[in-house]
Amino acid sequence: MKRENTLDFELTQDQLAIREAVRRSCAAFGEDYWLARDEDGTFPHDFYRTMADAGWLGIAIPEEYGGSGLGVVEAALLMQTVAETGACMSGCAAFHINIFGLMPIVVFGSPEQKARWLPPAVQGRVKSCFGVTEPDTGLNTTQLKTRAVRQGDRYVVHGQKVWISTAQVADKILLLARTTPIEACRSHSEGLTLFYTDLDRARVSVRLIPKMGRKAVDSNELFIDGLEIPAADRIGEEGRGFQYILHGMNPERVLLAAEAIGIGRAALRKAAAYAAERVVFERPIGKNQAIQHPLAHNWIELEAADLVMHKAGWLYDRGMPCGAEANAAKYLGAEAGFHACERAVLTHGGFGYAKEYHVERYLREVMIARIAPVSREMILSHIAERVLNLPKSY
Repeated sequence: MKRENTLDFELTQDQLAIREAVRRSCAAFGEDYWLARDEDGTFPHDFYRTMADAGWLGIAIPEEYGGSGLGVVEAALLMQTVAETGACMSGCAAFHINIFGLMPIVVFGSPEQKARWLPPAVQGRVKSCFGVTEPDTGLNTTQLKTRAVRQGDRYVVHGQKVWISTAQVADKILLLARTTPIEACRSHSEGLTLFYTDLDRARVSVRLIPKMGRKAVDSNELFIDGLEIPAADRIGEEGRGFQYILHGMNPERVLLAAEAIGIGRAALRKAAAYAAERVVFERPIGKNQAIQHPLAHNWIELEAADLVMHKAGWLYDRGMPCGAEANAAKYLGAEAGFHACERAVLTHGGFGYAKEYHVERYLREVMIARIAPVSREMILSHIAERVLNLPKSY
């Protein structure tokens, strides 16, 4: 796809076609399907297979490895459209890692590694998980404790990870571990190494974390005891893994923004329809400005967040700095999506509390966008320090 250097607010014909094709792919997986997955906690394997067969898992993977070679803007449109269908975060998170998580392989992997790893991921023949976060470090990634020690032609890993999505069903893990003790490094960001390897369950214990929402896509604690990783599964140079994963952080923020906006739009659509139909005191409740104005405000918030999200993706796809915009998009998208979902529940009144109307599920699912992969407060600190050049608060 040819990329113009002028930001256009109108979607191209190709982008509109992506949205329409994604809707068709999702058509067989309506809201009752996602309500059932929310209740039984079963990974949506049939949905995943459908998205793989349609080629969506490889939307941002280079064409020579079976992908479509498109940009983050197109990937964001994909995820936003999936969320808008009522699949919410459960649908998006089922294959989220394929969009941003594999970018370190695309950018820093060797030709042999790309040929070995990317086609199976694009075809949906393997599922992957992203092993970075640890219980005692949170967002302070440079302090992680998981150790990988080189022994001949392999590394032996011991440690613990937490909030690892899809680990119950994953075949592979993209794992960040410390290969050089932190005290031996010139800076805390050095000495971390990135691997993509088999999730050997004989050496990795996976424990499910019961949680508030997105039940269909599992979250887990991982206890790693002697996992052996061939040196051939190391991405790039030893000790530079932190720099490699940074490459996927801005796209991840853009995608989270798009997904939250998509959920917000689905919630707003339901709330507006309900307000137009629900009659109380012999008139539709949508005639009351106390109902109208909050919904109108939700629409404004969602549109504004969408514009910033598109700008961030546009900048990234052209190789331009986009850290501030990507963080701002994630902040605005999460807030706008949350506000729309909250208002949808309130607009439905007591029925908003009932699962059959779906909006309570929307509210539970959109909450994660306000928390992960970076909190609102961390984003505000980033903007204050990196954009406004204010003194660091620590």
